Amino acid sequence: MSENNFDVTVLGGGPGGYHAAIRTAQLGLKTAIIEKDDGSGIAGLGGVCLNWGCIPSKSLLKNAELVNQIKDSEKWGISFDNVSFDFSKAITRSRDVSKQLTQGIEYLIKKNKIQLFKDEGFLESSTEISLKSSGEKISSKNIILATGARPRSLPNLEIDGKGIITSREALELKSLPKAIGIIGAGAIGVEFAYLFNAYGVEVTIFEAQDHLVPNEDESISQELEKIFKAQGIKFELNARVLNTKGSDGGMEIEYEINGEQKNYSAEKLLMAVGVQANTDGLGLEKAGIELDRGFVKINDLMQTSSLGVFAVGDVTGKLMLAHVAFTQGVIAAETISGLECTPINYSDMPRCTYCQPQIASIGLTEKQAKEEGYNIKVSQFPFMAVGKAIAVGDSEGFVKMIADKESGELLGAHMIGPEVTEMIAEVGLLKYLEGTDIEIAELTHAHPTLSEAVKEAALSLNNGAIHM
Repeated sequence: MSENNFDVTVLGGGPGGYHAAIRTAQLGLKTAIIEKDDGSGIAGLGGVCLNWGCIPSKSLLKNAELVNQIKDSEKWGISFDNVSFDFSKAITRSRDVSKQLTQGIEYLIKKNKIQLFKDEGFLESSTEISLKSSGEKISSKNIILATGARPRSLPNLEIDGKGIITSREALELKSLPKAIGIIGAGAIGVEFAYLFNAYGVEVTIFEAQDHLVPNEDESISQELEKIFKAQGIKFELNARVLNTKGSDGGMEIEYEINGEQKNYSAEKLLMAVGVQANTDGLGLEKAGIELDRGFVKINDLMQTSSLGVFAVGDVTGKLMLAHVAFTQGVIAAETISGLECTPINYSDMPRCTYCQPQIASIGLTEKQAKEEGYNIKVSQFPFMAVGKAIAVGDSEGFVKMIADKESGELLGAHMIGPEVTEMIAEVGLLKYLEGTDIEIAELTHAHPTLSEAVKEAALSLNNGAIHM
């Protein structure tokens, strides 16, 4: 067997890619992974999530949380003189965090004896990959595509990296604009809105649908809108952007709401309206790989239309979350190894947003449950009635649960409030084990903890909440 002949070759070192590579290596397969150099001599392992997404943004959001706590410090009996907030140092810290974790993944790749090619690859066939810079050829019995996705421009909103930026450029800003417009109110949009607002930037969000975080349960969206208004974050709903143009030191947009045209000016516009798959230049046609809406088409086992070629992560367009890519990568690896795998229920994948207050959800919204014909019961328990939330001074929001009225099957859970992105795992485990509202309601939760809100919400489904 030649040096460049492998059982599995993974094209892309993001969340799905490196999970797939490590799992195939653990299962005894000769594995390679291809990820281009990021310019520093270190391959961009970890993908957008680790380098320019999940991890650095959460580092900055922690900074924003501390800034807001310091601004509100008098209620804690703490006073400051001449406080300053250096955004450039926050950016530097976020880059250091990413670098540390990227190096950790490179260590795991070496530890598992995975061959790392710091290059760009493209398919010559379903079993052969060419490397762009070195010109080398790789033969592989199986190939896993994990090339991810990138921010998508819209007509009249072409990303240029200067006036119209993405989260990537936002994570490199050394100085802050006085005002910024954010196009799109999904997770990325509201997270950056919270971040910039904390540092004193005038923020306006433009959302084409009728609510912030429009994919969440409507009650969650309404609560976030109320809290963002109190924080001073502006937003325009049902807003359709018509045109943009550069002006002296900034950008101007024309937009429409219910037929009325309006104008907005800011130094920068941040695009947060979705992504497109990184499939161009991959040679997919040479391997006979079908696309669906521009994304690689896969079945439940991550298999593409080409035998021996798999795809995982954002390039599949299934659900743009790193932890979904983790699971997809493992399924692809275990399928290649001949193991039996359970298909992913994408509805039961936890979905988290890390502004303050945090948002976490799993399963069906109330509207979706009704549309699917369920006879439901619904509860909503406020953090204002939770002792720990009052004690730590963070009692905005609530936990909402939706269950089948007859069987008690938990159909969905939706949370907005302190640390709910940690609390959603409890509900995820219950759904995985096909439990009902009774199990959570009967389970003793430690006191005082924020998770008591989950228990009380479950009790509320049967009118049994103690503190309500």
